[in-house]
Amino acid sequence: MSTLQVHVEGIGLWAPTLGDFAALKAQLRGETVDAPPTRPAAIVLPANERRRAPESVLLALEVADQAVAMSGRAASDLPCVFSSAYGDQSISDYMCATLANVPTELSPTKFHNSVHNAPAGYWTIATGCHAASSAITAGHASLGAGLLEAAALCMTEQVPVLLVCSDIAGHGPLGDMSGTRTAFGIALVLAPAITSRTLAHLDLALLPHAGHALHPSPSTGAWYEGNPVAASAWPLVQNLATGQGECTLAAAETLAMSVVLETAA
Repeated sequence: MSTLQVHVEGIGLWAPTLGDFAALKAQLRGETVDAPPTRPAAIVLPANERRRAPESVLLALEVADQAVAMSGRAASDLPCVFSSAYGDQSISDYMCATLANVPTELSPTKFHNSVHNAPAGYWTIATGCHAASSAITAGHASLGAGLLEAAALCMTEQVPVLLVCSDIAGHGPLGDMSGTRTAFGIALVLAPAITSRTLAHLDLALLPHAGHALHPSPSTGAWYEGNPVAASAWPLVQNLATGQGECTLAAAETLAMSVVLETAA
């Protein structure tokens, strides 16, 4: 595959100890950072919707809103790719338990929010976006797969694209299987050409790999500990914060993606 070059215009980030990308940069400088509220704000949603929306939706919309605001783009104009390894694990656990024990009591609202593209639906409705949207999953490779999808769309259609990748903590047997104990979300606004908004350049190239771990084991107390997707994102996030570097992300079971990042001049 030829190298794809896309240009980052906005970055959103949320973890239990980090409320945004600026907080991460401050932490890397050795500064003390206050933890954000326990629930992502997701102010793009009306107040009544925020009260009813599940955590998975709030998390995805929070980082999406941060990235779009930083880019200065109009959310209504951006095609979007939403990626998640496991979707809403809390609702999935509830549905499995309810169907196994009292299937007639299954909540229609819970079922409505269980679909993998629920965050994309909430986002496009809240922002009035009529551009294309998609929701994908690739397990531990969800960030790389999402980045590949968004970059390909960006370059093929020659339009800016919003990428969102997020996962909440797991619950019940599903949580035991996924190993996801904390929430994490990242979002990028990618553009096909350099503009006054450009923050960094990403050169992407696919490589074969045999499924081995492509990210370091989290150190105890690290902000990304307890979330496999966050751990896989750490090298890219660190490079975004420092403005340069190269890393490799899993993009599928047998494909990896080299990501070379350079800061904008």
